[in-house]
Amino acid sequence: MAIASGSSGIATAGGDTVQELTVEELRAKVGTGMEITNPEENMLLSMGPQHPSTHGVLRLLVELDGETVVNLAPDIGFLHTGVEKSMESKTFTKAMVMTDRLDYLSPMSNNLAYIMAIEKLLGVTDEITPRCQTIRIILTELSRIGSHLVWLGTHALDLAAMSVFLYCFREREYILDLFEMVAGQRMMVSYFRPGGLWRDVPEEFVPAVRHFLDFFPARLADYEALLDQNPIWLKRTKGVGIISAEDAIAWGLTGGSLRGSGVNWDIRKAKPYLGYETYDFDVPLGEDGDVYSRYRCRMQEFRESMRILEQALDRLKPGPVNISNRKIVAPPRSELGQSMEAVIHHFKLWTEGFSAPEGYVYQSIESPRGELGCYLRGDGGPKPARVHFRAPSFVNLASLPQMAKGLYVADLVSIIGSIDIVLGEIDR
Repeated sequence: MAIASGSSGIATAGGDTVQELTVEELRAKVGTGMEITNPEENMLLSMGPQHPSTHGVLRLLVELDGETVVNLAPDIGFLHTGVEKSMESKTFTKAMVMTDRLDYLSPMSNNLAYIMAIEKLLGVTDEITPRCQTIRIILTELSRIGSHLVWLGTHALDLAAMSVFLYCFREREYILDLFEMVAGQRMMVSYFRPGGLWRDVPEEFVPAVRHFLDFFPARLADYEALLDQNPIWLKRTKGVGIISAEDAIAWGLTGGSLRGSGVNWDIRKAKPYLGYETYDFDVPLGEDGDVYSRYRCRMQEFRESMRILEQALDRLKPGPVNISNRKIVAPPRSELGQSMEAVIHHFKLWTEGFSAPEGYVYQSIESPRGELGCYLRGDGGPKPARVHFRAPSFVNLASLPQMAKGLYVADLVSIIGSIDIVLGEIDR
């Protein structure tokens, strides 16, 4: 819906009809409480939810003075699925499949935050086997790289760099093939399970990951050769969408959007999990807080994830991938034909599930977009009494008006791409 100013109010163009609206009627129609600075002179533009540069079904109500952004309000909810409430009607294990649909570019990260919250509620965090922890790190770091490839490709495409988009998706296909190798699925994997993993990784998995680490650095250098000194890219990103370190903290930003402003905050370092404190890696930081700084931060994160992957592969030793508690982890299929107790445990787990004690926990991880947290409450039964996710995209999006005011509409496109939002976790 495009809205333009008129002498007797605001005219809304829709088909062949033009409707005159007062400012109050307009506010009710657009569904936002955004204050219109100058309704008689400025234009109100509805950008999305179908616009490709909004990276999903996001609608922006933008007040423009010519091409300059005076004010804007994000309008979300077009993808709302009620995932959190739906999870409360399923057992802890069955609810896990719904987490894949939150940040659908990094489903392994969603699985991990939820599964680790369950394990904390059950009190079995310290029982997770070393092989399981290492495999979880390998897969979540691969997810980070895969998600960043989508971010880079689509962000570049927004700014008219078609080749980068094609190259990034070429490398992402290899990562999705790795996921299919271990989980049987390319995207909605549901591979992590309470107490461990669905199954161990196949023998060909480690050589395949090492092959990726062999060829990916050269591909990464290709991306940078196309963009780092590209005058169009620099003009569209340098000095655009600036947010200071103080403002970034005040708005609750996390991930690359926060670190691009020079704030050293990474959950893997600040609140380590899965043994990240034993890995040698750095946290890339920006200086200027603009679109280019956020771009450079994530480009360095590619390399840091590769460092972590190399160390994890070297540490991956043979051993079990699940804890031995049969009331939480189903027995292996090889026992079902030999043990009646194994049959009983298997039947009870997949029909009733396991019960978790009363209480609540919060577990956060560093997802590709920032701090992904899961609040989980148990009431003594087999289903979660409450599930709530602290989604980084939802919080990061709130800073968009702060970054965009006073810039051009074309700059708004660049800023949205630099925040790296996924509407699946915003409209959860």
